Amino acid sequence: MTASRSAAPSVDRLAPWAFAAFVEANTHDTAYRPPVVDGPVGPTIVRNGRELVNFASISFLDLERHLPVRRHFAEGARTHGLSTSGSRMTQGICRPHRVLEETIARHTGKERAISFATGLLANIGFVHAMSSSAHFDTGIGVRNHDTVFVVDRDVHWSIWKGLQGLRYGRHVHAFRHNDVADLARVLDRIRGAGRGGKTVVIAESIYSADGTMGPIVEILDACDRYGAVSMIDDANGFMVYGPANRPYAREAAAIRERADFVMVSLSKAIGLEGGALAGPASAVDAFELLSGTSMFTAAIQPPTAHAADRTIAALADDPGIVDGYLAHAARLRRRMHEAGTPTTPTDSYMLSVPIGSDAAALQMREWFVGDGYLVPVFSYPAVPRNQALLRLFPHEGHTEEQLDGFLDTLLGYRRRLGV
Repeated sequence: MTASRSAAPSVDRLAPWAFAAFVEANTHDTAYRPPVVDGPVGPTIVRNGRELVNFASISFLDLERHLPVRRHFAEGARTHGLSTSGSRMTQGICRPHRVLEETIARHTGKERAISFATGLLANIGFVHAMSSSAHFDTGIGVRNHDTVFVVDRDVHWSIWKGLQGLRYGRHVHAFRHNDVADLARVLDRIRGAGRGGKTVVIAESIYSADGTMGPIVEILDACDRYGAVSMIDDANGFMVYGPANRPYAREAAAIRERADFVMVSLSKAIGLEGGALAGPASAVDAFELLSGTSMFTAAIQPPTAHAADRTIAALADDPGIVDGYLAHAARLRRRMHEAGTPTTPTDSYMLSVPIGSDAAALQMREWFVGDGYLVPVFSYPAVPRNQALLRLFPHEGHTEEQLDGFLDTLLGYRRRLGV
């Protein structure tokens, strides 16, 4: 009997892909081999056996202080199981998915919503559905290969990934970040070329890299003038902005009342996993088949959907949870400005500190870890070369002592590096 050959490809056969050379040239281990986290993630985190004050957590509300989230999750697991055990098309969805989708539609002001395992899949699925050409049977099909997308150049990677197979300059156009005049220029050019019949404008409410807030009202005004469909990625704003007493209230109201489509994430304010698209009922129904990222993969786990619905309801019923967090983040921003460490000019809860030099920012990251802080750094290629910044998520559970220690440490690094 001949011994079977190993299924694993040899290193030599992989040589044309240059993976080994890429890894060897990458001097920042954490860029491709993430540290191991032990225990729950919160205002502190234990990585590789060390506790660090955590400014990286996108689940920032410390909801365990206010809500029995784990109990809700356990209730959902007992009642509905741990898995859908199939895709939406073959197995269907569980009751918690339907309830969650109805809740998200209500809170976004849209007719219907469809949930996805992640917000990334929601974005990719949206682009795919809006540009699909498919024929199923006589009279059943769509021909949307002529859709033109106009996107803020800083939209999330998932949007760009969805657009990847489309022709840039014909089916895909970008406008300068948060520049409505440039958006109008692009839309005018598309209309002048006679290709404006199916135009989709995509922008974000709050941008992840620098915390800037999109000029949503003006973007939607431009969409109205040019007859474009609007899609707002509200991953970072969902259930945070909206009430009149909070920043960005005008823009949040416009997203609810005027945007055609909205994407929401459950990993930010809700503190769980998953995403959803909300919009007109006919389109969302079609997305079941046309998005691909709902039809060919599993949905959110049922207990996650159950707990997310309960969390959304609790945040709506007790606005003080988010109000208190936003005041907490604003105090840190104010203290940083008073200490001579300005952040990107925005009122969002994300605090981005411009550093400039990529080398200086990466050195800061290593020093922070050594001194007991986990501080994310955005450097090239995530941002243009030598426009690096620190991107901080203040956590509701951070103590005044932890914040004072971080700020003193940051000021010391800036003096040391001369930035």
